[in-house]
Amino acid sequence: MLSKNLGVWIEGTIIAALAMALSFIPIDIGSSFSISLGMIPMTLYCFRRGFVPGIVASFLWGVLHFVVGKVYFLSVPQVLIEYLFAFLFIGFAGLFAKNVQLAIQNNSRKDWMKWIIIGTLVGTVARYFWHFVAGVVFWGEFAFGGMSPVVFSLVMNGASGLATAIATIMVLSILAVKAPALFVPKDSRFLLKGARSTFLNSK
Repeated sequence: MLSKNLGVWIEGTIIAALAMALSFIPIDIGSSFSISLGMIPMTLYCFRRGFVPGIVASFLWGVLHFVVGKVYFLSVPQVLIEYLFAFLFIGFAGLFAKNVQLAIQNNSRKDWMKWIIIGTLVGTVARYFWHFVAGVVFWGEFAFGGMSPVVFSLVMNGASGLATAIATIMVLSILAVKAPALFVPKDSRFLLKGARSTFLNSK
């Protein structure tokens, strides 16, 4: 049991590092719009391992921003909200891990597509909600042309969140077809009785 749990946490650490590495790929327009490619492996990990491991790995991804110096600092509260709270909340995608895994096991494309979309949107909206809050409270003075801080933050974070969610859904949907076993680890507690060997041996 100890080695199994240790493997989950090591896997989460690797995923957090991969997500951080993908954050350096320049898909930004100015300082307000970006597509967060790290959401792809992190959301996959949440679907693979569930809520608690997803929360921990997502939080670690946020912490790694401090380690590599990729932090936009205005104040301590702003940093806490955008790099700890926001990233931690990505883990809420893990609430749908069981739904995704069972749908993939049952080879129900309609169902796994539905749950991948829902789970990805939940994780993305949960993260970008905090970026939206920070945008209103801390970044409002940088709004274009006297635009309302609320409108400015909603538009910029909404666009970034939507683009990120679309990219994540597209990639994970392809992986669900090409490599479904990535979503269902051999030690998953969600595996259906009697279906485990059949599913894994068929991939």
